[in-house]
Amino acid sequence: MFLLTVGIGALMQINDGRARAVANAKTDIELLVHAVTDELLTAASATSATAALALSLPKAAAMPGRAVLVSDHSGNIVAAWPDPRSGHGHTLAEVLGTGQPLTTFAERAGVLQVVLTNGADAIATVRTLNGSYGQVAVIQTIDDVLISWRSDTALLVTLFSTTGCILLILGFAFHWQSSRAREADAIYDIARQRVDTALNRGRCGLWDWDIARGRVFWSNSMYELLGLSPRDAMLEFGDINKLVHPDDGDLYDIATQLVSADEGTIDRMFRMRHVSGQWLWLRFRCQAVRGASDAEVRLVGIAVDVTEQKQLVDATKTADARLRDAIDAISAAFALWDADKRLVLCNSQYQRLHGLPNSHVQPGTALHVVMAASRDAITRTQDSGSDEAGCRTFEAELEDGRWFQFAERITKDGGFVSVGTDMTARKRHEDRLLDSERRLMATVADLRKSQQKLEQQTQQLAGKYAREKTRAEEANRAKSEFLANMSHELRTPLNAIIGFSEIMENGMFGELDAKYYEYCQDIRASGQHLLDVINDILDMSKIEAGRMMVHPEPMRLDDVITETLRAIAMRAVDKRLSVSADLTSGLVLHADRRAMKQILLNLLSNAVKFTPEGGRISVRARAGGSFVVLVIKDTGIGIPRASIAKLGRPFEQVQSQFTKNHKGSGLGLAIAMSLIELHSGAIKIRSSEGNGTKVMVRLPLHQGQKAAA
Repeated sequence: MFLLTVGIGALMQINDGRARAVANAKTDIELLVHAVTDELLTAASATSATAALALSLPKAAAMPGRAVLVSDHSGNIVAAWPDPRSGHGHTLAEVLGTGQPLTTFAERAGVLQVVLTNGADAIATVRTLNGSYGQVAVIQTIDDVLISWRSDTALLVTLFSTTGCILLILGFAFHWQSSRAREADAIYDIARQRVDTALNRGRCGLWDWDIARGRVFWSNSMYELLGLSPRDAMLEFGDINKLVHPDDGDLYDIATQLVSADEGTIDRMFRMRHVSGQWLWLRFRCQAVRGASDAEVRLVGIAVDVTEQKQLVDATKTADARLRDAIDAISAAFALWDADKRLVLCNSQYQRLHGLPNSHVQPGTALHVVMAASRDAITRTQDSGSDEAGCRTFEAELEDGRWFQFAERITKDGGFVSVGTDMTARKRHEDRLLDSERRLMATVADLRKSQQKLEQQTQQLAGKYAREKTRAEEANRAKSEFLANMSHELRTPLNAIIGFSEIMENGMFGELDAKYYEYCQDIRASGQHLLDVINDILDMSKIEAGRMMVHPEPMRLDDVITETLRAIAMRAVDKRLSVSADLTSGLVLHADRRAMKQILLNLLSNAVKFTPEGGRISVRARAGGSFVVLVIKDTGIGIPRASIAKLGRPFEQVQSQFTKNHKGSGLGLAIAMSLIELHSGAIKIRSSEGNGTKVMVRLPLHQGQKAAA
């Protein structure tokens, strides 16, 4: 646009320059012809007309393409300048052209643009002379007049072209730089998404703590870690410190000690409260980063959720303590040695077996030192053999007559574990042990029989469960068929009751008194309510029985919404409700028109029913991708959060049968949700008690609408 404006300005300047060049040439010619006329009369006494013409011309008369012609009273050219031979044998009218008025009107015609007999465009003027000469004419070709203008125009075009090229280069450079900037922004967004994804997957949160200002930036993953809603604004330090467990210290004191000690890094563990109320263990690792001045200190790092690791460590410590207690509680003498045959761990039984002092059972004591300090020496050993490589089992008799069976197994690190079992009683009572073994085998057999019996009972229970499930499904189908049949049987008399009550109410066969008229209204309203309930039951039974069919077709959503709003308009007016609609025109759904109207009617009827007088109901529809999102929002009584999960179940209402203030069967929302599912749609309800309800419905667009979107 800028180049176009500059180009138009340059074109106007070129045209204006051309006009000024022609005007200046006309002025010069007019001045020249006046000078020649005056001087030619004075020089008329010269020997020839050519000499007289040369004497009459001023010094500045010479210009490219300019000629001066003098004719006699007959119009024949008698003198010419600058070429004396030009025009001889011709009349002035023949040179200037027969169609021009110059030779006829002379000075009254002024300076005109003419086409010479040779076809050249020129400007010319003619003056009548007194005396022996007839007329004098000054002629200058347009091409020669515009020589200077063409030079200026070429320079201007060159400047404009150069400027345009420079601007185009600058524009291209700006566009290229903008593209690079957009690519950099896209790369930054991708990198940030990847970092956020990595942080989320690693259960980490990014911290940027401005200690001087007491403000902290958290990444979105940190908010999600604590179950909080992400915020763009930076957090105040006091808000974060409130989430820290009081037993884990104060974060500000920790940061102050870090900065004053010039340690540079923090690696601390503390607990923070989750939004659910539980405490999460976080490992906070950060680096102190100083700004332009030493006073500007920031702590940048990450907080990692180590709750599971902490629980695992605690469980490991507990398991180690229990293992030590268990090892110490066993009757066998237990000792663990490393690859250098130094003591790692032993129990009190091992210490008592060898009569060792406490100084010789400390970790790191060499095996030969322990054996040298043993109180009871081994007098005899008996190899019991080994079933596995790296294992050694032997029996040993001590000096006091006790028998021990030692089992040694090589560990993976090159050490070994030694377990010594007192087998004195076994040696003396082998028969009793054999008998115990037989009883043990019998017990194993009994356990196997019990296991087989338990498996049989499990199979029987599984079969019973399948039969009960089949019976329940059959009962449900029977119930649905019964409700459908009963609904059909009840609708016929109800239609008659409603019809006759309307006839009586309208006074078709005579006017009724006020009391009977009120009774007729009650009969008709109750009958209509019962008919609506029966229709809902019939629809619900069809849906549960799988007999509800939908026939999707292209349909305009705004038309269906408008029809539904008209249907509930009277009820809304009765309650002084404000109903507004904000719809995107031209939205085409792929849905069953009757089912869609029933969905909208059920949802809007609920909104009208549960919104107090003077409330507001809004309907909004927008297209998003291949779906349309319909939002119905009211300022009604709302729904408790604990009761939202129960919505959509048949015959389920938030209020009980003893406390509810609004009549209804509890099927409207269930039918609407089922019809939405039949359309491959989805429904979501957000509400809180006393703050109204927001229902969001997502339905598929028509294929043509998807292509347009």
